[in-house]
Amino acid sequence: MSEPDTTLAPATAAQASGLAGRRVLVIEDESMVTMLLQDFLEDIGCEVAGVASRLKEAREKIDTLAFDVAILDVNLNGDQTFPLAEALLAQGRPVVFATGYGATTLPPRLRALPVLQKPFQQDDLERALRAALSGPAALVS
Repeated sequence: MSEPDTTLAPATAAQASGLAGRRVLVIEDESMVTMLLQDFLEDIGCEVAGVASRLKEAREKIDTLAFDVAILDVNLNGDQTFPLAEALLAQGRPVVFATGYGATTLPPRLRALPVLQKPFQQDDLERALRAALSGPAALVS
């Protein structure tokens, strides 16, 4: 008698992650990281709502696109994305920071936000998204 197959089919795996159908805005200036994020997001059942690689473009997409959570590269072509994060949080929209430098480089009031440490794996992305979507992050004064 053979063992039952306990592996999850891709669609079932995406549903099991609790992230299936979530729309994600990716704000990242490194094209290879953007492509990796897009692949990982698709694999876990998310939809990429949009991509921006410049601050002005990011502001436009934030104002015009429907999305559930935003992934913000901390340093976007030399511009920090902290004001974007604060604006999103003020609107009640979840944020994940992506950085190669760690949470200690974030302003103290934003350190409670999930951080996707570069380089990252798919399970790191899943954890960060789940953390961001689990409840509103409060800004610390």
